[in-house]
Amino acid sequence: MSGTSAAKELTRVMIVEDQQLIRRAFKTMLSLEPDLDVVAEAADGLEAVRLAKLTKPDVILMDLQMPRLGGIAATRQILADLPQTRIIVLTTFDTDEIVLDAISAGAFAYLLKDAAESDILATIRGETRLSPSVAAKVLGAVRRTHHADEGVVDTEAGEEALTNREDAILRLVAIGRSNKEIANELNLAEGTVKNYVSRIMDKLNVRSRTELAVKAVKSRPK
Repeated sequence: MSGTSAAKELTRVMIVEDQQLIRRAFKTMLSLEPDLDVVAEAADGLEAVRLAKLTKPDVILMDLQMPRLGGIAATRQILADLPQTRIIVLTTFDTDEIVLDAISAGAFAYLLKDAAESDILATIRGETRLSPSVAAKVLGAVRRTHHADEGVVDTEAGEEALTNREDAILRLVAIGRSNKEIANELNLAEGTVKNYVSRIMDKLNVRSRTELAVKAVKSRPK
């Protein structure tokens, strides 16, 4: 057997959830996936910060409402030390303030606990997803803070201006559309959309698709 297939690295996952039954259910689900490895479990934010430093997971499933330290504060602390870690919020709460606070803290994605298993797994593997109700809140915030006939983002110092096509793609990214869905909607090749998204992220100095949604919401004065 060649070493190529055997050398494929596992994605290291930490589960942060204060309810033991839910934590166990997530671990059971992930243990069935050959490319995922649960390296740590935490029952609150303080434990999550400590274990993240020890285990350095690639991905963290993060609950929000927990004792001692909540998920948003834990997200900020973890990313300050481990900026490459992808933190996926997985919660039952989807109020406007909590959603935007979590994304602003650096969350890679925001899913509700009733999300489909396929969506959770795809997000762990790197595809940014927003639950439909969360995407609706982001879109609502965009609409409240921007005029319909204006571009989504005003560039700040050091940022390049977006083209009309990039602006259109950014609008769709901001409401949780995948590259495939954007390609179908705009009649483009999926690879072309992927290149556009990478270019937009470079121009706006962000590291994830979810941060693009924050940029869209916060970049113009109200």
